[in-house]
Amino acid sequence: MTSTVVYTGALRTTCTHLKSGSHFETDAPTDNNGKGERFSPTDLMATSLATCMITVMGIKARSMGFDLDNIKVEVLKKMKPDPRRVGGIELTFHIPDPLKEIEEKTKTILRNTGNTCPVRLSIHPDIEVSVDWGAWS
Repeated sequence: MTSTVVYTGALRTTCTHLKSGSHFETDAPTDNNGKGERFSPTDLMATSLATCMITVMGIKARSMGFDLDNIKVEVLKKMKPDPRRVGGIELTFHIPDPLKEIEEKTKTILRNTGNTCPVRLSIHPDIEVSVDWGAWS
C-alpha cells in the first residue's frame, strides 16, 4: 500500500505516505464549496505533473554529471464544467542562469525526459497540456 486518505470533515482530507509517514491535507477549492486553504485534489493532479517531470529530469541530469537545482515550475490548472474536470494544465519552467547555457543536445534530452514522465503518459489525451520551457525553448 502506498498511502492512506482520511476524510476529516468540512471537505478536507489528510493524506499520509505510509513508508515515510509524511502527510498533507487537502481542501475543496472555493469554486466548489471549499475554503481553498489547501491543495485541492485537482491542484495535486496538475502539480504532480510538474513534480514528476522535474524529478525524472533531475535523475537524468544527475546521470549526466550535473544537478537541476533551483529550477522553478509554475503550474496553472484549468477546469472545465459539465462534467467538472481538469481540462488543461499549463507549466512554465524558470531556468536559473547557470543552467541556461547548457548544450542544446542536453536541453533536448532533458525536455524529452520530462515530456515522457509517468504522470504525463498517464494524463488523458483530452486534457490539454502545454509546457513553456522558458530559456530552454
